[in-house]
Amino acid sequence: MNSIFFQSIDSVLSPERLDAYRQDGAPPATTLARYLWNMALCESLYSPLQMAEIALRNSLHQFLSARCQNPAWYDVLTGLPQWQQDQLTDARQKLRNEGKMITPGRVVAALNFGFWTGFFNKAQARTGLGHAIAAKVFPHAPRGECDLRKLDTRWKRIRDLRNRVFHHERIIHWTDLESQHAAILEVIRWGCPELKEMAVAVDRFTAIRQQGLNPWLEKIRQHWPQR
Repeated sequence: MNSIFFQSIDSVLSPERLDAYRQDGAPPATTLARYLWNMALCESLYSPLQMAEIALRNSLHQFLSARCQNPAWYDVLTGLPQWQQDQLTDARQKLRNEGKMITPGRVVAALNFGFWTGFFNKAQARTGLGHAIAAKVFPHAPRGECDLRKLDTRWKRIRDLRNRVFHHERIIHWTDLESQHAAILEVIRWGCPELKEMAVAVDRFTAIRQQGLNPWLEKIRQHWPQR
């Protein structure tokens, strides 16, 4: 690969970012191929992660609205830990700063993923809210999988992967990506089998993972041969 070309790429992407792909002293072509493969894997995981997150958020919103008999459940629900109350305060303030009306749909959309996965932690187990949520939000899950500790662990792993994917971080070195991908599709099915069918229909993760690094090496060598 032309050294000037690679230096330009290295500079604009930052050496620190590309260092994660050349820790073993990989040559420039392999480094960029790994970067592109990682980008493709992240892209392929975006759709199932998005579906899992939005489905969880909306299912919880529907459950809490029914439980509180109020679509603005966040105004009447008691027992939330302080960190969730703080996030609700921040969401309302963000909408005020943007000059938007504070409506249930906007508040729900403004809350981050961690707010929703937090309903499966120990605090919600003590209040009983977490157990009630698990039974209603995942109607198609095996009984044993609705255990809050299992759900908490599962959603933390999904959230960690989601954050790495959405922040363009390296995931190609994770040896359990296949099982994590399967776990995302599984939890989507627990909430809505039809949504899982749609997730599978557009899914490209397995193909990109199995193809490995070679297609990206060939692309690099074809467009930017050694000179």
